[in-house]
Amino acid sequence: MKLRLGTRASLLARTQSGMVADALTERARERGVDLEVELVEITTHGDISRGSLVGLSEVGVFVAALREAVLDGTCDLAVHSLKDMPTQLHPELELAAVSAREDVRDALCTTGPGLRDLPEGAAIGTGSPRRGAQLLAVRPDLRVEPLRGNVDTRLGRVGADLDGVVLAAAGLARLGRLGEATELIDPEDMMPAPGQGALAIEILPTADAQWADIVRALDDVATRAAVTAERSLLGVLDAGCSAPIGAYATVESGQLSLRARVVDVAGTLALNESMRGPASEAASLGRSTGWTLLGRGAARLMGRN
Repeated sequence: MKLRLGTRASLLARTQSGMVADALTERARERGVDLEVELVEITTHGDISRGSLVGLSEVGVFVAALREAVLDGTCDLAVHSLKDMPTQLHPELELAAVSAREDVRDALCTTGPGLRDLPEGAAIGTGSPRRGAQLLAVRPDLRVEPLRGNVDTRLGRVGADLDGVVLAAAGLARLGRLGEATELIDPEDMMPAPGQGALAIEILPTADAQWADIVRALDDVATRAAVTAERSLLGVLDAGCSAPIGAYATVESGQLSLRARVVDVAGTLALNESMRGPASEAASLGRSTGWTLLGRGAARLMGRN
């Protein structure tokens, strides 16, 4: 049996999709099924656009083309970085599996100094308002500069025109480059993006059960509960991963703990909220936290009236 797995063409996306492909073939082997998974590269709007992507994540700038490839039969399944996905599930697709999460932290990559040791006025590159706002909350003197491109391009600017860049630790780890991080920033200083570190696999609900059940077997229950809470919060706040919102949920012994933060883009004001309850009620816990933040003025911090 052969499956076509849709992936973005970047090295990181292909590496992540390759990990999923390997996991699928291993699960199939355990079930006595001979499975071959072929990666099919799909170009998305986010890959070809040269403009800023801030504000476009809500419409799935990296996701739409992959979904269309599944819907039109070009691919059998697609792998996404969960933090890039719109909070609303696609009505014609099934979120079949959420992988066990990698490190959720953000990584600061510099020529040597950590966040608190950087020289005054240091220039740090990031394409994320969430990261930029939280950097400024810790170090108001920093200059936050826009950043785009693949991991090599971003890291190549360190020591050139930038003093450092911030990337997801998960991506660096999957590429075998976590050693290039100067510091893994504590979530107390930089709350991660909702869904950060997790991969999502989408299929058609009508997919052949013989292989669809193998895909579903990759689902990590604790990770799905955690990201469900985080993304439910994000949905209430009506924002995408470009907004200055951080959320981090963990699950232990059936209990889910959720922390969330909304920051103004200047990093001068922040709202923090936390909630705890049964992991089985992850979506409800996330929504409740989101409504609490809105009641405390989160819309104003996000620049909305």
